[in-house]
Amino acid sequence: MSPIYEYHRHPRVGELAKGEPVKSTDVRRLNHPNVFVRFNSRFGLKITLIVGTMWAAYLFTVLALFALPSAIHQGTYFVVVWLSSSFLQLVLLPIIIVGQNIQAATADKRAEDTYKDAEAVLKESEEIQKHLLAQDQVISDILAHLAAIRSAPPAPTA
Repeated sequence: MSPIYEYHRHPRVGELAKGEPVKSTDVRRLNHPNVFVRFNSRFGLKITLIVGTMWAAYLFTVLALFALPSAIHQGTYFVVVWLSSSFLQLVLLPIIIVGQNIQAATADKRAEDTYKDAEAVLKESEEIQKHLLAQDQVISDILAHLAAIRSAPPAPTA
């Protein structure tokens, strides 16, 4: 008897088995075939990792404070200019990068968890497939047994 159902695997299942979840450090530009694109990407990432620390924010705060006495001496307008152009830009840049790095790490963790969840669902569905195939076999056996009973000649009555 032919099987009741034939399972066809989704092509994405094979792709999942080959890979890992993508992280922000796996960006294609870091492994780009063009040497200039690769250099610029790696250099930019390195600078971002250095500037995107709270230590850089503290250093930039001290650096910006060196210009504060001169701005105060020149008047209110220059204090506002100093605050908006020097202090806020120098100090907020590294702090924003720190926040973005934390968000990227969180997104990487979320992506990894989602990947693991998808993998777990896949494994569970494979187990369900095995269970269903076993049930199909039992149902086929029952149907074959019933067919044999029907086709058997009736038993003689006494």
